[in-house]
Amino acid sequence: MLKKRENYREAYDGFNPERVAQYDEEKILELMGNAGLIRNRKKIEASIINARIFLEIVASFGSFANYLLSFNDGKPVVNHWKALTEIPATSNLSDAISKDLKKKGCKFIGSTIIYAHLQATGIIMDHTVDCHCYQELTMKMEELK
Repeated sequence: MLKKRENYREAYDGFNPERVAQYDEEKILELMGNAGLIRNRKKIEASIINARIFLEIVASFGSFANYLLSFNDGKPVVNHWKALTEIPATSNLSDAISKDLKKKGCKFIGSTIIYAHLQATGIIMDHTVDCHCYQELTMKMEELK
């Protein structure tokens, strides 16, 4: 999937949610014909629905980050793993966010993908205690609490 990222960036107008939310049947057919993408109609339709819901969330919360942080009183999660094998694929937090997004109508948005997003955006810090980034990031995140 990561190898296709640039294809997606181009096909999905730089991941601009305002543009994606406006996609119509003609654009769906164009995406279905793009060999650089996973050409699953349900996933393409879901991406449009999800963009619309994303925009609604941003309008309600001010930003998507505010929405995500609302599930944890605005505080990041700092974990203290000793080994990579301890790092989970999901958590209670990612379960709750996924469940809420599904309730709002999002598709293909399970807890694992939410957990990965929370890691990538720094809402969950999963560096192991022996990682060279751990100390610095832990101090920064503790300041946010």
